[in-house]
Amino acid sequence: MAWKNQGGGPWGGGGGGGGPRGPWGSGPQSGGPTPPDLEDLIRRSQDRLRGVLPGGLGGRGGILLIVALVAVWMLSGFYRVNTDEQGVVLRFGKFVQLTQPGLNYHWPYPIETALTPKVTRVNRTDVGLRVLDEPRRGTTMRDVPQESLMLTGDENIVDVQYSVFWVISNAANYLFNVQQPEGTIKAVAESAMREEIGRNQIQPILTGARQAIETSVQELIQKTLDGYQSGIQITQVQLQKVDPPQQVIDAFRDVQAARADAERLQNEAQTYANRVVPEARGDAARVIQAAEGYRERVVFDARGQAARFVKIYDEYAKAPEVTRRRMYLETMERVFDGMDKVIVDSATAKNGGGVVPYLPLGELGRTTPRPATPPAQQQRPPAATQGGNR
Repeated sequence: MAWKNQGGGPWGGGGGGGGPRGPWGSGPQSGGPTPPDLEDLIRRSQDRLRGVLPGGLGGRGGILLIVALVAVWMLSGFYRVNTDEQGVVLRFGKFVQLTQPGLNYHWPYPIETALTPKVTRVNRTDVGLRVLDEPRRGTTMRDVPQESLMLTGDENIVDVQYSVFWVISNAANYLFNVQQPEGTIKAVAESAMREEIGRNQIQPILTGARQAIETSVQELIQKTLDGYQSGIQITQVQLQKVDPPQQVIDAFRDVQAARADAERLQNEAQTYANRVVPEARGDAARVIQAAEGYRERVVFDARGQAARFVKIYDEYAKAPEVTRRRMYLETMERVFDGMDKVIVDSATAKNGGGVVPYLPLGELGRTTPRPATPPAQQQRPPAATQGGNR
């Protein structure tokens, strides 16, 4: 009911000349807008509903229609969750539960609603570059230097472009704990990469530390996102390009080529050393073994000679003359063995007979013919040779 201040009200001066007053000194103006009547609105809504329903609310057709509408409304609560999705049920906007793939049910709208984000799809976030799909050129790459240029631990600048691959591990946390998931991942990834690059020097970054950097950055990003309870799982961090800045890239390439040549020469030298050193060690071992064998042979030979000398001395002590003659004959046999011999009879030589003829029977089996005996020697009488064979 509209409020009016009659004369004699609690704030007004009755029929005095002060006029009507409200609680703050003046009453409502008679010409201003009046608030709507709630009862009138309800009554008009009921009249409209009776006009729509056949037979009014109390008729049988109206009841059937209401039952059908309620059934349709209840059936609208069924929803399907695909195999690559996860259902998130909200009751009046508040998270209630997670549902698995398949046919599920929730209270119809507006009581409950369901969201189905894709949790198995691998998403990609690029840092330092942009992938553009242009109608004429197709897919093109554009560098973003403000994201890719980073400072190393030895105060050098390096251009790092990389991609972060991630999936949704918890759909509820992903939807409600992080307002902009992709932007958050990009900011955290850039911060983690800058931290890791700042710990290393430029040479390992450009050469052999790529795998270690990827693993360390992935762990750091995951740790930060877990602290946010983002419901995101980082599957891989992949470095796309790690180069010096464009202004000095030619000089860095020359340095890299020189380092590669140095490593190649070192490898060749190491290969040569690996081949030569074992050969030298083998030769040294062979020489040592030969020397040891020679030493053993000489020692044993000397011992044998000493034992033989002792045996001969014992025999000499028993029979000196016989032993002396036997030693003389054995020595002469050993000295003249295999030599050409000329036998001279001392008695004939004294009488002027000269050298006696000698038939070289041992030479008959040799292939090389010996010179013929001079005719003068063939005329010698053969009787003289009998005295020389003793």
